[in-house]
Parts: sequence; C-alpha cells; structure tokens
Amino acid sequence: MNLNFSLNFSNPFKNKTLAAAPSVTKDRRKLPYTPKSVFRTRKDIKDWNIATNAFNNAEEPSNYRIQLLYNEIQTDALLYSQKENRNRQLFSSTIRLIKPDGEVDEEQSDLLRNLPIYRKLTQAMLDSEDYSNSLCELEFKKSASGSLYIDCTTLPRTNVVQQKGLFYPDYTNPLGSIAYREMPEYGTWLLEFNSGDIGRLNRTVSHVLFKRFAQACWSELCEIFGIPPRVIKTNTQDATMLDRAEKMMQDTGSAPWFIIDDAESFEWGESATTKGEVFESLISLCNNEISLVMSGAVIGQDTKFGNRSKDESAQEMLWLLVQSDMALVTEYWNTIALPALVKLGVIKGERRFEFAPSEDIGQLWKFTEGLLPYKEIDNGWLKDKFGVEITGDRAKTTDTGKTDLWAKSEGFFG
Repeated sequence: MNLNFSLNFSNPFKNKTLAAAPSVTKDRRKLPYTPKSVFRTRKDIKDWNIATNAFNNAEEPSNYRIQLLYNEIQTDALLYSQKENRNRQLFSSTIRLIKPDGEVDEEQSDLLRNLPIYRKLTQAMLDSEDYSNSLCELEFKKSASGSLYIDCTTLPRTNVVQQKGLFYPDYTNPLGSIAYREMPEYGTWLLEFNSGDIGRLNRTVSHVLFKRFAQACWSELCEIFGIPPRVIKTNTQDATMLDRAEKMMQDTGSAPWFIIDDAESFEWGESATTKGEVFESLISLCNNEISLVMSGAVIGQDTKFGNRSKDESAQEMLWLLVQSDMALVTEYWNTIALPALVKLGVIKGERRFEFAPSEDIGQLWKFTEGLLPYKEIDNGWLKDKFGVEITGDRAKTTDTGKTDLWAKSEGFFG
C-alpha cells in the first residue's frame, strides 16, 4: 500500500514499519459504544453505597454507577478548582525526551509538546488516579491543511470494567462485552492507565453530598427567615372579604403569604434561634475535607484563621503532591505511551520521557547576586536565566565606591 500523505513535522513515518498503516482512523474505532442521555437527579448516601458495592462486587462488578456519581460531583466548585490547581502545575512544567546517550532530543521534544496527544494522554494518566481507570484509543486525524496528526480519545469510563478487562458498548446491557486486553490493538492503538483502586474521588463523594444538603437547607432558611411570609386575618366565611384580602396580598410584594380566619392564630415553632451557623459549619467542614483529599492541606480558603505561613506550608505540601504526579506520569509515559508512539512511528528511535528539573529563580538570583562582585558570570547565561539584557561592563570603582578615573593613568602629567 502506498502512503501518499505529508506531515507538518519531518515525516516521522518515513522508513518505519508500523503496527498499522497511518491513515485517517475515524471509521476504524475498535471499541464502539452507544452514547447515553444522563438526566440529573438528586443523589444521596444511599446511591453512593449502592455504587460502591457494585464496584466491589467480586463476581459481577459494575462501574457505571460510581462513574456517573463521579461525573456528578464535578459540579462542585471547590473540588473542581482543587483538581485543576494540581493538574495545571504539572502541565506548566517542561518535558523533554532523552536519547540513550543522555543528550536531550530537542527536535522530538518540541514535536511531542506541540501534539494534542501529549496533553490528552497526560490528562488521562492523571485522571486514572481520580476515576480509577483511563482507557484511551489512538487515531490519526487530518488537519485543516490536509496533514495527518496523532490524537487520542478517552473512552467513557461508564463502559469499562477494568476489574475483568471488559468493555461494554452499552453499559446498561450486561451482554456483548469485549475483552479489550486480548485485542491485538492493545498496547498500540489502545492504551490503559489503571490505578487498581476505586479512585481518589470516592473519598470526596460523601463530603460533596453533605455540602449540597447543607447548602440546600441554608438556602431554605434564608428564604423563610430572610423574607418571612405574610399573614392576614379576615373573615374567611365572607367571600367578599376573602377576595379583598387575597387581592391585597397579591398586590403588595412577592413574599409568600397566606390567609387565616380572624378567629385563628399562627405562630412560628422555634427549637433554637439560629442564623445558619450549623449549616455554615458543616459546609466549612466539607470544604476542608475535600481540600485535604485533593491538595493535602487547606489552601487559601480559611480567611478567618488563616495566615501567610499556613498558606505557604500548604502550597509546599501541594507541590510535593505535584511532584508525585510527575513521577507517576513519567512512569506511564516510559512504560506505556512512549513505546506505543514509537511503534506507530510518531517518535523515532529509543527515547526516555522526563520532566525538566524545576529551579527556584528567586533563590538562584540571590546566589548569583552574591557572586557578581567576585566571579565572572557569562552574559548569555544571565540573559537566558533571568531575561537581563547585558550591554557591557560597568566602570571600575575604588574601595570607596567612587569611579576610579585614574585607573589606567600614570599620574597627573601622564
């Protein structure tokens, strides 16, 4: 078969034996699935227990309930922000591919960084810790200019039962499963990242559900006591007076109202006077627990008792977790993703994936500033590290700090 196509990056498929001929694979999906409409309903602890028990079923595990629950709790603003803060720090780091001799392959490092598959596969690796599993299918797509590029799609986790290595085209139908790990495409076109656990998000489900309950109760409290309903007494046996009272209540404001007979009385039953402190405390507790699970500390949200030192220590803890994520991503890239891209001809030669070591620029500048009076420092290095434009050396100075105008003269009469 003749390969008549061109890529915008020095044709990585040239002189390569591929697992399959590179061509648009839109109609070659190996694991087809039926999209399902999901209607939102109120979730509670009972739903969580049912989903967890179905996942832990040793004979016939089912994952779609817990995955739908994970998707539902993603609407929590704090959980989403904590998850994104952790991921974005990793994506802001520089990656590079290392040759067997230890040199950095700048060309292919830039190639991988600019391919959409890098961010998508890395996100799938990170999500495997949150959701328990990520199953990705690689495919070649055609850009607007007509060139081919490699891309990937993360298959719906509701359809995957990684405990048994099965994929269900319809997750509501227990029949027709596909043993995806026995397929010849597994390891090249199909890549799996499996944490072997139910997922980190399972530790936040109860806190998100309790938080929603507290918010709903607090909202109802605000509605009732913030804008209390209006009461009018009248002779309810007189239709004219009843109509007049009803019209009066409709014309004066939009707060809830009701009419009672003038012989009746109405009183609010109060067990305790509250402004919602109990709900506020429950919401605060849930927020703290979510932060501890996702970031290892309470970061930036405790404005009442927070201080700079506490927030800095929390940021340091978060950075340790990000470094752990980097180690996980590096392992997945070197053992699963990179070998597949080499087989497909996207990456040429034996390469090793790693993150470039991070540097504390502020601390490095302090060290450099202290060395400037005593050592010669390369101008190019200063420009690359700190962005400082060097135009030349400054005039020499004496011990008193004044410019030495006679440094090169032999006296007044020269």
